[in-house]
Amino acid sequence: MVSFSHLGEGTSERVWQADGRIRTAPALEGDVDELIVVASHPDDETLGAGGLMRRVHDRGGQVTVIVATDGEASHPLSMSHSRTDLSSTRRVEVLRAVHALAPGARVHFLALPDGALRDHARELELGLTAVLDSSTSSPTRSLIVAPWSGDGHRDHRVTAESVSRVAASFGLRHLGYPIWLWHWGRPVDVPWDSSYALTLTPGERSIKGRALRTHTSQTEPLSDAPGDEAIVHEAMQAHFTRDIEFYIAEAQHDGASLSAAFFEDFYARHDDPWGFETRWYEERKRALLMAALPSRRLGDVLEIGCSTGLITLDLAARADHVLGLDASVAALDAARARLGDGAAVTLRQGVVPADWPEGRFDTIVLSEVGYYLSAQDLARTIALIDDAFADDGFLVACHWRHPVAEYPLSGDEVHRALRSVGSWERMVFHEEEDFVLEVFCPGSAVSVARREGLR
Repeated sequence: MVSFSHLGEGTSERVWQADGRIRTAPALEGDVDELIVVASHPDDETLGAGGLMRRVHDRGGQVTVIVATDGEASHPLSMSHSRTDLSSTRRVEVLRAVHALAPGARVHFLALPDGALRDHARELELGLTAVLDSSTSSPTRSLIVAPWSGDGHRDHRVTAESVSRVAASFGLRHLGYPIWLWHWGRPVDVPWDSSYALTLTPGERSIKGRALRTHTSQTEPLSDAPGDEAIVHEAMQAHFTRDIEFYIAEAQHDGASLSAAFFEDFYARHDDPWGFETRWYEERKRALLMAALPSRRLGDVLEIGCSTGLITLDLAARADHVLGLDASVAALDAARARLGDGAAVTLRQGVVPADWPEGRFDTIVLSEVGYYLSAQDLARTIALIDDAFADDGFLVACHWRHPVAEYPLSGDEVHRALRSVGSWERMVFHEEEDFVLEVFCPGSAVSVARREGLR
């Protein structure tokens, strides 16, 4: 997730307008029989897709709006408005806004907890499914839009992931609309090759502006007291009063492994992917992974998906040699800059299982990689790991447990596959809400205490 504050100045609309790509993206015409707009919070639908809603309505299409939460947590420090107050207010605001944009639109409130969609993704998907089940429109003539998965807001990401899964099951086209990207991001953060632009007519732009003004709890201060500041302040509103709405195609997978190009694009847009350098979550997880390794000396190590080399650096301190494999040339360049020149580490571009290296390894590391693979490629990779174990070798695997729309598998699915290998025994098991870490070995597991003669 991206760290930002809505109170910050953010990126000026002038910066976005100065980048010509915002006006040269392929056109999104909105010629559909039904538009389904999913909002994480009341006002998302107006900010991100108000113009598209009006376009579809004017062309005689049906507009359906699904609001996941009531937005009751928008002002957590407010002393003048309770969560109940905000919930009621924001429901009224979204109904007025949608009525202005698309009179006759259907609005569904799922009333899930604001700020906690990650824990209620299943309920969200059930709610989405129930609404879509009632649709009579052909999937080929329908479009579903929702907050963009890369928007930097947790509820927006979870909503995008849930919509992606449900949309795939119904055969619906799914686009994401950015909200907070315009505030925290810069042009380099936009996947321009996957984007579409809807150029608004003066009438559509005017009606959208009127609808936005109905969300007064967000566009104006609740009071003069601290904690009641406007969430969508004037500088933020400028991103949504422009004459263009912007949409980004969300990935819908056929179950295939992610390509090397996916990672090159990701590293090209982010200096510190996934917050490896800055997040305590990542630093702590690396420390737990290294502590879980049952031997002080690691021998010959294979690290599958070495990324920018942070784990590689720790492994090298305890290994005879580390072979780091990664799909991204940019990631390997960063790893080389971090590790410097030395005989103890070899970095190689490649993907598994296609570019599996020769040799046998005492330690194999599969950290935050398995869910990028198709089920078939994961099964093949597990077989190659099994064949590559040296005597007394072991595998350490660690993965994020929450589903991500772009990934063919979840971390839990990866670890279920690892546990299914009948010839392996598990030496270490550590599970938290966010990630699971396990160490496996072929044959009989020997505890660290027994290895050192303590029992």
